[in-house]
Amino acid sequence: MKKVVIIGAGPAGLTAANELLKDNSGEYEVVILEETKVIGGISQTVRYNGNRMDIGGHRFFSKSDEIMNWWSELMPIQGAPSFDDEKLGREKPLSQGGPDPKNEDVVMLVRDRVSRIYYRKHFFDYPVTMSASTIKNMGFATTIAAGCSYLKSAMFKKPEDSLENFYINRFGKKLYSMFFEGYTEKLWGRHPREISADWGSQRVKGLSIRAVLKDMFSKAFGGKKKNKEVETSLIEQFWYPKYGPGQLWELAADKAVEKGAKLIKNCKVQKIECKDGLIKSVVCETENGPKTFEGDIFISSMPVKDLVCGMTGDKPSDDMCEVAKGLPYRDFVTVGLLVSKLNLENKTKMKTLGNIVPDCWIYVQETNVKLGRIQIFNNWSPYMVKNPENTVWIGLEYFCAEGDNFWNMTDEECIQLASKELESMGVIDSADILDSHREKIKKAYPAYFDTYARMDELIECLDTYTNLYCVGRNGQHRYNNMDHSMLTAIRAAQAIKEGKTDKHDIWNVNTEKEYHESKKEN
Repeated sequence: MKKVVIIGAGPAGLTAANELLKDNSGEYEVVILEETKVIGGISQTVRYNGNRMDIGGHRFFSKSDEIMNWWSELMPIQGAPSFDDEKLGREKPLSQGGPDPKNEDVVMLVRDRVSRIYYRKHFFDYPVTMSASTIKNMGFATTIAAGCSYLKSAMFKKPEDSLENFYINRFGKKLYSMFFEGYTEKLWGRHPREISADWGSQRVKGLSIRAVLKDMFSKAFGGKKKNKEVETSLIEQFWYPKYGPGQLWELAADKAVEKGAKLIKNCKVQKIECKDGLIKSVVCETENGPKTFEGDIFISSMPVKDLVCGMTGDKPSDDMCEVAKGLPYRDFVTVGLLVSKLNLENKTKMKTLGNIVPDCWIYVQETNVKLGRIQIFNNWSPYMVKNPENTVWIGLEYFCAEGDNFWNMTDEECIQLASKELESMGVIDSADILDSHREKIKKAYPAYFDTYARMDELIECLDTYTNLYCVGRNGQHRYNNMDHSMLTAIRAAQAIKEGKTDKHDIWNVNTEKEYHESKKEN
């Protein structure tokens, strides 16, 4: 029996464990080491006073049928209306014989995708469309300027040697300056001209004014076509676990344990012992002191920086260690506010409980506030909120660096700042706040600057350790969505079962040219 040590109980680690154990062959002894006390990584669900928070927001949608089937086998699609759909008379595609979310908890809901941009106290479509409301909100002169700017960018392409040029080539300089420049700098703490275009290649492949216009005209003249490519930012519905993404990953962890995996929480890997081109063991800090875990195979979803810097013995060269040490990350803070009402008026035709705005996410482009996005948990799932008819549970998302002034604020200071920013935008009145909570997440976003330019060299170095498989967002230092993190784990499990030490298929996930979540409709 081969002993497999999996570092991390997030989507990648738990997927790998389940894939290795799914045929019950008894060939693998699996140990999962999780640094924290919670399951799911940044895909966890946080519980607080009867309400639930989704860290970062997670739409369950993928162009991969393999992933869609993986999710639905674990959590069947709803077969009856959810609480809010039934109350509002909203129709959703239901799965015949599927669970009733009013009576059963293990159920995947079908939800409407609504994400908009909030800019100068107006809502704009996300991504930006040249609709009548956009023209009205921007004003005629700005619209003409944006159109001319786009035409110029279409005729005179810039070299895509930065994220700034990547965006300008697709949207024109005017729209870029309005809707991308400030937000991107908030997200990364760097101006887009300093960031590699690789980030755009991973996150907005295929997304452009042309794609947006094509989608608009398709709907206007005959609706959806067969074999039409649907971009992730244009999809209209997605799946969502009744109690948020963490519910699915907690089920996945239970399933892995049932099949024989050993899950150890509060177990932080601090040292990775190497010899003769192999990983021999990892030394962890546990509640009971240091503990060593030996293994034949190691699957790592821990940050590449920590992995390489923790290697001892036959470790990478000093040069490669410096590359790993310089890999940048952005950290993440969510402030949850429970309010009696929002001041935003629902001017859409979409029915919602309490007639709140229907958005799952609201992107905040204003540069005079630090706030990056607003989540409205009521719209992700009514079951995320203790009293969804009379209260609104929102998440205010901030991007920062671990150890900076914002990160080091007390809970009270941070919540007060977030409340004031939201009030200054006209979204709430502070008198309507009923409850609040803060969550901090380290290394939420692997970044594409500094020593990232030498990432290919580091990958080549890591691949020399034949029994090491790097998976997931942080494990590969790639801004993967959840489905791609899962696919890296599935490919790793396949390679292990086939005895392959070639990692090409694992690293190659999410490097295709088309947008990573576009999906052909049949």
